[in-house]
Amino acid sequence: MAQLKVAALAGGVGGAKLADGLAQILPPGSLTVIVNTGDDFEHLGLRICPDVDTVCYTLAGIANPATGWGRADETWQAMETLGALGGPTWFRLGDRDLGVHLERTRRLRMGHPLSRITRDFCRSWGIQHTVIPMSDDFVPTWVYTNEGELGFQEYFVHRQCHPQVTGFRFEGIENARPAPGVVEALRAANLVILCPSNPWVSIGPILAVPGIRQAIEEPRKAVVAVSPIIGGQAIKGPAAKMYRELGIEPTALAVARHYGSLLSGFVIDTVDASQSGEIQAAGVQTLSTAAVMKTRADRARLAGEVVEFGRRLAVQG
Repeated sequence: MAQLKVAALAGGVGGAKLADGLAQILPPGSLTVIVNTGDDFEHLGLRICPDVDTVCYTLAGIANPATGWGRADETWQAMETLGALGGPTWFRLGDRDLGVHLERTRRLRMGHPLSRITRDFCRSWGIQHTVIPMSDDFVPTWVYTNEGELGFQEYFVHRQCHPQVTGFRFEGIENARPAPGVVEALRAANLVILCPSNPWVSIGPILAVPGIRQAIEEPRKAVVAVSPIIGGQAIKGPAAKMYRELGIEPTALAVARHYGSLLSGFVIDTVDASQSGEIQAAGVQTLSTAAVMKTRADRARLAGEVVEFGRRLAVQG
């Protein structure tokens, strides 16, 4: 096989961790991370891109190690002032983080596309791999709940995922286009990895952008997903809760079925090894390993196993 080219679809903390592991083991120029922008929203007059920022901060080594999101060594004077004046503080923006949103919004208003802004930020932060938002178009995720339709951040942060989920909508997705470089990276990839991100609201919006799924389904590549559900629970976030509320038992098997024929391989934690048989019966090869990433070394180890698994599948294909 020629030099391995990897395209990873990512969102949230789990996706950012595996992207960091891949960045540790792959040479510059061989990894493209395509990031969910369905979480993006307008707040305090600023464009906030939570998943893009989480991935970039993590790859740059400046993410908050305690939370996985936000900046390390953050201060909160702007939020304290905002709160003292009676402003909304439910979505907390640290001072360092705020500077990023200010500059992104300034450039967006100048007409610069999000993908170019993200590329320039990555260069400033010394990120050696390519990070591309899924689309330059604004396609916010809306969550249907038993309390009405809520914007994703309203549901996720302000309401802390308490309302019962009944479905999802990606506003304007039918007219969205992949950001420049996304389709090209997917077509050039020998291996596409769906990171352990929420299938409904992190990977789902990426796959819903017209042209992206088709580019993944082109032949001569392996497509491997890493399950975000381990032992019936999500390591972080509401994925398991969403599955239950939508009437689906949250298991690794359910995630494999969620992605269906898109997959050639599926990575599960050893605690879920008993589900391998049913997944393989559907024509998807499995790899059972320790899938929890507690340290940066865990990220690199898991990434190496996923890449080697994908490499074998690509050769077989």
